Amino acid sequence: MIHRKNKNLQAVNEPEDPTDKIIEQIMNELKSENGETRDFEEEIRQHKIKQRRRVIICIIAVAAVAIAVYLFINLQTYTSARVSDTYAAKGAANNSYTQYAEGVLKYSRDGIAYLNRKGEEQWNQSYQIKNPFVVAGKKSGVVADKGGNDIIVFEESGVKGEIQTTMPIERINVSEQGIVCTILKSDGGAKVMCYDTAGNVLVEHKTSLSGTGYPMDVALSSNGEVLQVLYLYTQDGKITSKIAYYNFGKAGEEKSDHQVSYQEYEDTIMVSGFYMNDSTSVAVGDNRMVIYEGVDVPKQKTEITMDKEIKSVFHNEKYIGLILKNEGKEGYELRLYNKNGSVALTKDFTGDFNNVKICGSQVIMYDGKKCSIFMRSGIQKYDGEMDNNIFEIFPIAGVNKYIVMSASGMEHVRLVK
Repeated sequence: MIHRKNKNLQAVNEPEDPTDKIIEQIMNELKSENGETRDFEEEIRQHKIKQRRRVIICIIAVAAVAIAVYLFINLQTYTSARVSDTYAAKGAANNSYTQYAEGVLKYSRDGIAYLNRKGEEQWNQSYQIKNPFVVAGKKSGVVADKGGNDIIVFEESGVKGEIQTTMPIERINVSEQGIVCTILKSDGGAKVMCYDTAGNVLVEHKTSLSGTGYPMDVALSSNGEVLQVLYLYTQDGKITSKIAYYNFGKAGEEKSDHQVSYQEYEDTIMVSGFYMNDSTSVAVGDNRMVIYEGVDVPKQKTEITMDKEIKSVFHNEKYIGLILKNEGKEGYELRLYNKNGSVALTKDFTGDFNNVKICGSQVIMYDGKKCSIFMRSGIQKYDGEMDNNIFEIFPIAGVNKYIVMSASGMEHVRLVK
C-alpha cells in the first residue's frame, strides 16, 4: 500500500507547563543554598579548631609560667624573714604556745587561751597548774600538770571538762572524742587510767615491775576504743620492751583484760607510741621502730632496725620523722618514713635544734632565733634567723608565709632572700 503525505498536516507541541519551571527554579535554589550551607559550616568548624588551638596554647603557657614560678619559689633556700603584721599578746614572753586547729594555744601556770590567726582570744580558762604541758590532737586536746593531778580537756570551741587524778601525772594522751588516758606514777608502781570528759573512770589498769613491766607511754585510737601501752621490763639485767593493745569495744569483750595484741622486743627500750590514723599506729625505741596495722586488733606490719642513735621523733598523718645522730661525721640526718615503713626522705644537716615538727610536707626545726625548714622533696626552704626567739612557728596560706609566736606576740612573716 502506498502512503501519501498529507501536506495539510502539522506537528503540534504541547504547551509548556509552568509548574515545571517552578520546580526547576526551586531545585536550583536548593542546590545553591546547600552549597552555601556547607561552606558556612566549614567556616564554623575551622573557627572552632582555631579557638581550641588558642585555648590549648594559652593553657600550656599558663601552666609553664605556673611551673616556672613554683620551681623558682621552691627550689631555692631563703635566708631572711620579713615581718608583715604583728599582733601584740599580753605577757607573751611568759607564755608557751602550741599550734592547734586553725590557731594557737597560749598557756602558762595561770591559764590557757585559744587565739585565732590575728592573736584574738576565742576563749580562755584560768587555773593554777605548776608544770603545765599540752597534748593537742586534731579535735580535742588537754593541758595537764606534770607531776600533779589536774587535767583540763578542751576543743576548738572551748573547755569540755576538768579531771582530778588521785596520783601524779607522768604521761597523757587524748582521743578525738576527748577520752583521756594517763600514766599515773606512785612509789609503789604505776597505773594506766582512762577518763571521760566529766572525770569518770573508764579504765583502771594496774601494772607491776615483775609482771607487765613499767608503762613508758600510752596512745589512744581516734575513737577512744583501742589503747596502746608500751612497757619496759627488766629481769636479770636483760631489757625487754612489750607492746600491748587493749580493745574496750566489742572486739575485746571476750579477751582477758581486753588485751587483743601483744609483742615483745628484746634489747630495746620503747619510749614513744602514737597513732597516725584510725588503722596505723607506731612504737619507736632506742634502736628500732615498729609499725602496726589494724583497727580493732592491731598487728605488726613492719619492723625497722635503726643504724643510728635517735635524737627525736615526730609525726603527722602521713609521715614518721626521725632526727638521727651521724656517726663518723658532723651533724644529723633527717629521715622520713611513710606509713608502710619505706624511706620517703633522707637529708643530712648541721646545727642543733631542740624543737622539730612536721606540718604537711614541711619539716620545721627551730631553737632560739635559728630556724631551718626542709621540704618533703629534700629542698632546704629556709636557713636563717628570726628577729626574736621562736616559741612556735607554722605555715599558713600564701607564698612563703608563716605565723611565728615570739616575745612580741604573734607575727606574720614571709620568707625572703
